[in-house]
Amino acid sequence: MTDKTHLDPSLSLRPVQWADLNAVAKLIYDVCEADGDVTVATPPEELANAWKNEVFNLERDAFLVETQDGHIVGYEEFFHARDHYHDLNADGYVHPEFKGLGVGTTLLRAVEVRAREEMKLAEPDLRVFIRSTIDNKDEQGHTVLKTEGYFPVRYHWRMEIKLHEPPAAVTFPDGIELRPFIKDEHIVAAWQADTEAFRDHWGSHASTFEDWSHRKFDKSDFDPTLWMIAWDGDQVAGYSQNRFRMGIGWIGTLGVRRPWRKKGLGLALLQHSFGEFYKRGMTTIGLGVDASNPTGATRLYQRAGMYVASEFATYEKELRAGRSLE
Repeated sequence: MTDKTHLDPSLSLRPVQWADLNAVAKLIYDVCEADGDVTVATPPEELANAWKNEVFNLERDAFLVETQDGHIVGYEEFFHARDHYHDLNADGYVHPEFKGLGVGTTLLRAVEVRAREEMKLAEPDLRVFIRSTIDNKDEQGHTVLKTEGYFPVRYHWRMEIKLHEPPAAVTFPDGIELRPFIKDEHIVAAWQADTEAFRDHWGSHASTFEDWSHRKFDKSDFDPTLWMIAWDGDQVAGYSQNRFRMGIGWIGTLGVRRPWRKKGLGLALLQHSFGEFYKRGMTTIGLGVDASNPTGATRLYQRAGMYVASEFATYEKELRAGRSLE
């Protein structure tokens, strides 16, 4: 599976080291720029945060391809959620000037070897699969994945809005109020609400409090004043977890718990978030969403004036048939 005969002889595969951080981040940016959407690139500080996750071992779970003079032209990482050894993921990038030289194939095969090691920890009757997402415009990426036995299973959008004037004032449903997010007081309620709101979403699974906290609060751009939490008494009804990212306003996660859906709360949170970004001088705002979102989020975002800026395809390869938890 790790046979490198298809890799151009001028290139070599090796594990990633911490010293590669900035070069890998630059590669990711260059690939996203070639695809036409740098807002989805991963800045060095965010990449470093991901590498620090306690279930991720850099030299075991990440691979790169480099030229003879040490220029990094390909990167692939393997990851899984804590205690979910059947639901595996890969994320890879090939520099546009080095496509067609076996880089993508080499990286995918290396990460599959790693995945097959990890799947030994899964319950023996579970179905095991690995997924990888690419920009839908990446024609060569589609070809490589299909050749390696992957099939497209889902599409996601990055949606965007450009504000040309201050958004209108927002009215929240009766009984709902926004309160400042105080991390030490509200963190557990926010985690529980986030977990519940996304329980029905494709590919989602419950995060431990530790994993969720690492993803949300260890980012250098975390700003509690951009978290909009809607309360109904002592219950979190909904939320919009926002931040600045890659030069735009970013709605990282917007959710409404089931008892408060269909009441206009999601739209109110979205429009209030627009207004907060506008007050801070940011007129371009984006978010990511499952194109087949079961809660109707795509229609909500379009109604608020957002449009599809980029589309991404998620591919899946079954590594072992069995009982499905999805």
